[in-house]
Amino acid sequence: MSESHNIVIVGGGIGGLTLARILQTHGLDVTVFEQEASRDLRGQGGSLDMHVESGQLALKEAGLKAEFRAIARPEGQGLRIVDKTGKFHWNESGAEETFQRPEVDRGVLRDLLLDSLKPDTIRWKHKLNLAEPIEKGRYLIHFENGECVRAGVLVGADGAWSRVRPLLTDATPVHTGVNFVEAGIPDAEQTHPALATMVGHGNFMALSDNKGLLAQRNGDGRIRVYVAFRTTEDGLQKSGIPFERPEEARRALLSCFSDWVPELTGLIRACDDSFLPRPINMLPIGLNWESKPGVTLIGDAAHLMSPFAGEGANLAMLDAAELAKAMLATDNSVDAIKAYETTMFLRAERAAKESAENLELCFTPDGAERLARQMTTLHQREGHRNAEEQD
Repeated sequence: MSESHNIVIVGGGIGGLTLARILQTHGLDVTVFEQEASRDLRGQGGSLDMHVESGQLALKEAGLKAEFRAIARPEGQGLRIVDKTGKFHWNESGAEETFQRPEVDRGVLRDLLLDSLKPDTIRWKHKLNLAEPIEKGRYLIHFENGECVRAGVLVGADGAWSRVRPLLTDATPVHTGVNFVEAGIPDAEQTHPALATMVGHGNFMALSDNKGLLAQRNGDGRIRVYVAFRTTEDGLQKSGIPFERPEEARRALLSCFSDWVPELTGLIRACDDSFLPRPINMLPIGLNWESKPGVTLIGDAAHLMSPFAGEGANLAMLDAAELAKAMLATDNSVDAIKAYETTMFLRAERAAKESAENLELCFTPDGAERLARQMTTLHQREGHRNAEEQD
């Protein structure tokens, strides 16, 4: 006989955990099913900038504002943009006294959320195999380990290749035309101080010739590096770069940047031996679906986009806060889901458009100049808004 749960969240990432935390603080019963075997099974990726109006707002709703500030890095708000000659087109320092978009390591934030939940909220080693509708808007969920559960409300927080999404739409991710190769420089301050100084404490973007060398400082001292190319989805495979042989892969990547200054290609030379190809995918801009009783999506499951708007984790957390707010406002889950989805579709479309436009901007022959001009325009607009508010 299968278990029954009032609210089931599939996916124990940042969005799913934020939703679980907010609902629990209001006394609702919620269970999170996560496919990974444990919280420490793998690394959780790089650094996130938490926006005041989305990620930080969700953490406030979760009652974790003070705890977040204790782990955040406001000095990580800096951004540097250069071209392949090393010429600076933008150099913004992170102000330690402001918390507009402080950085936090994804793994550290996830640990904060996990530790805030009641014991046994997370059911590890539960990979979703199939979810099927049954009576009265409920769902029967089958896991690969053979277990089944019944859900009164099912929330798909299971990322880009969501297995909950097919209940609502047949949309699947498509390639953006850009691929990353992820690498990293451990303990950069000690091992490569010149590179650490060049990158700074925040994000660093070298853009030219439809390519990029992107770097970000993490809280553990690692500089995470993304070697970026405009290419087809299978372009990295066809390139012949032997990722399983690190030294050969390093040489092959360096050959792609042979006319870039050594100060920049040093980011590739200094990396450790983990080179991971990462295609950048997205869901269709403006994706929506007809609301159905008892099931919805948050985060990348609902609106996967490239990282070039900095909105992924922030939108997932805002989705969580807005869905929780809607569910707490009424006992009718049908109405709550409709209300949440109506506003979610609009903000997701805006962010996805921005992400796609920024990707196109960066991966051009003169990406650094173009991006810096856009940053100037954005800062001027922000200055005008602040001046009008003060008046």
